[in-house]
Amino acid sequence: MPRYKDNDFLHSSVKFEPYWWEEFRPVDCIASTLPAQVDVAIIGGGYGGLGAARMLSDLGFSSVVLESGQFGSGASTRSGGAISAGLSIGKSFTGRSLGFPQEIVSTIVQWAKDAFIHVQELVEQEGIACHFEKRGRFLGACAPSHYEALRDRESKLKASGVSGCYLVPREQQANEINSDYYHGGMVFDDAGKLHPALFYGGLLDACRRRNSIVLSSQNRALSLQRRGAGWEVQTEQGVVRARHVFVATNGYTGPLVPPLRRRLIPVASNVIATEELPPDLAAFISPKGRTFSETRRLMHYYRISPDGKRVIFGGRTRFRHVPQEEHARILHAELTRRFPVLREIKVTHAWQGNVAFTSDSLPHAGELGGIHYAVGCNGSGVSMMPFLGAMVAMRIAGRLHGRLPFGDLQMRAFPMYNGVPWFLPAAEGYFRVMDFLDERVGR
Repeated sequence: MPRYKDNDFLHSSVKFEPYWWEEFRPVDCIASTLPAQVDVAIIGGGYGGLGAARMLSDLGFSSVVLESGQFGSGASTRSGGAISAGLSIGKSFTGRSLGFPQEIVSTIVQWAKDAFIHVQELVEQEGIACHFEKRGRFLGACAPSHYEALRDRESKLKASGVSGCYLVPREQQANEINSDYYHGGMVFDDAGKLHPALFYGGLLDACRRRNSIVLSSQNRALSLQRRGAGWEVQTEQGVVRARHVFVATNGYTGPLVPPLRRRLIPVASNVIATEELPPDLAAFISPKGRTFSETRRLMHYYRISPDGKRVIFGGRTRFRHVPQEEHARILHAELTRRFPVLREIKVTHAWQGNVAFTSDSLPHAGELGGIHYAVGCNGSGVSMMPFLGAMVAMRIAGRLHGRLPFGDLQMRAFPMYNGVPWFLPAAEGYFRVMDFLDERVGR
């Protein structure tokens, strides 16, 4: 890994906030008064919460969306903006795909396809200008053994009805990515990308246009109490009574619902944006405009920015607290390992956001103790959370015919886990050793 003198990899005007905020920044939506009574109290103002509020309004239900900070300050505007229709489903925070029976794979892949279509329709119906593109994804194999494992993954996906999914041997991967880092990979045509903050801003505007939705920022939910057939929600700004409660806090789930917290591991994912690249360099890196991910346990994901001028590069760097400059240093070094031509390119933005992982590496939606929830997207939140929020809203309204996507799968709590992931530093060390053995020793 390259070593840097001081912080010479950082641009002189570096910002430790998302690059996406250059076009949409988090905003306050302060309700003049909280409604005394609503049909649904929604806790969490990210993609899931807003997606549910929008759908509930269209079905004739009132809601209040309680956001502990500003709207857009959480992970919904902090991701890389990649969308896949099933490629990442079942990939755990270890970076490895879990083995599921074929019938389960077929079902969850169909749900993932539905989520991808839902995002497309949402963008079209609400007229959201967020640079949505369906350009596919390349999944790079970080070791020869990983490429062989992709063969089994490809066969399972194709058996589940996935088309446009195919292996790319190493000698042909320059058609997809100009890097010698990988040992071949897999292309998934039904994948896309968007500007996550502009998408969020468009979804927020869609909720603002609907009079039956009250948006309340800087208003944390403090407690939930059963009151007859409904709920009393104590917030920092007062009390709201609701017939139903929907929790969509995902990687920021706190102690409000302890059984839910014990089922989610929040892991910080860090991202950098480079300065503008010389002309034609972005096209050299990504000839087809793909998004990229890889098979490492401590994996990275990346893409070219919507204006075609920068690299957005993310990944899990350290599972413990270190200064933001250190995260940026590690990511820049990993970027130049994959693309040595970028060694002199500086970092202009660096940030992080939480991803929520579950024990089976799948998203989950349903009820716990009468509380509706949609959480645990395992890194696929851009497509999953708007979709699951809408589906839970339809379930609450009695308008969902058939199964709730990811609702029949039991979300198990992690053993000896109370919601505080004390074990992550040890896990990071283990994953780092295993990646080394795979890539250098050739296990």
